[in-house]
Amino acid sequence: MKCILFTLITASIFITSCTLQKKTTESNDYEVRLDTLTLFDQSRNRKIPVAFYYPKTNKKIPNQQVIIFNHGYGFNKGGDYFVYSYLTEKLASKGYFTVSIQHELTTDSLLPTEGNLQIVRRPFWQNGSDNILLVLNELKNANPELDYQHLTLVGHSNGGDMAALFTNQHPNLVYKLITLDNRRMFLPRTSVPKVYTLRSNDYPADEGVLPNEEEQKKYHMTVQPTLINHGHMDNKGTDEEKKT
Repeated sequence: MKCILFTLITASIFITSCTLQKKTTESNDYEVRLDTLTLFDQSRNRKIPVAFYYPKTNKKIPNQQVIIFNHGYGFNKGGDYFVYSYLTEKLASKGYFTVSIQHELTTDSLLPTEGNLQIVRRPFWQNGSDNILLVLNELKNANPELDYQHLTLVGHSNGGDMAALFTNQHPNLVYKLITLDNRRMFLPRTSVPKVYTLRSNDYPADEGVLPNEEEQKKYHMTVQPTLINHGHMDNKGTDEEKKT
């Protein structure tokens, strides 16, 4: 593995880039390249580690779409932006420019577990929403050729709540929102952006988070139940669960 350290002064970010190449198993898929970077938000004095999974190809992919992935709560131990690699690598192998953000730092406060969680966790989701916006803006500056008109946000659990908040706050920037069992932040009731949510078999969402049947029909939203446990939506899932 080769690592390169450099600074983008004009963008006011510090970046460490490490690349590796992974061969895919399907002949019709792209090989996948992984770059890791650490962005710095001066306004919040905050580092934002990011992983980019994208197709390794000598040919430009026309209208290449972007996916931003947001991990579930990891108790601030770090490295969570790698634990969904079964999904992020698969998306990249299909031609998507896939970005995975590390939202939690070891210096952060732990996620509250008492009180009205929709209120006490809101600052943490806002922090994630701000991370998404900064990463998106830096990506646009560095890779203006990508298709940002069809941006997809994906998030699991607490990361799904962050993605839902971002979509509520910046609906003009999002084309599709896909949540994997977010439980606290209400999904936007809208036809555009498109909204799809995959549900676990063991944890219910808070009241008002999910659209009712009438809202699903009205806004063409999809609430898809599964037989998968909430905690098995990352790399811990079985092969069959990952396939689902």
